[in-house]
Amino acid sequence: QVQLVESGGGLVQAGGSLRLSCAASGRTGSIGVMGWFRQAPGKEREFVAGTVWSGWSRGSTALADSVKGRFTISRDNAKNTVYLQINSLKPEDTAVYYCSARRSRALGYSVYEYDYWGQGTQVTVSS
Repeated sequence: QVQLVESGGGLVQAGGSLRLSCAASGRTGSIGVMGWFRQAPGKEREFVAGTVWSGWSRGSTALADSVKGRFTISRDNAKNTVYLQINSLKPEDTAVYYCSARRSRALGYSVYEYDYWGQGTQVTVSS
């Protein structure tokens, strides 16, 4: 099993920045990809960003079109931690942000493709 713990959420004004962190523990050697999803009130959970954690394509990343240019995903394998840097925040970025991990080494974009989930961290952007 893999445990994921997010941190770094909060209340921020539009235009501000946040850095979310997700620390993995447990069987981290089984992680192939780590990702971030978000879920706004009344909406489905959606893919935000992903990074390949291990294997020959380690370091490959993907971002949802809606966040390209503002969000950056990065990782520190030594710390078993993945980060989501969020800049130029907008009110529509308000959501619970979830860290996720999957055993496959192929980037995934659907919630059904991920095996492990964190408890989520709230990001609220005021206008």
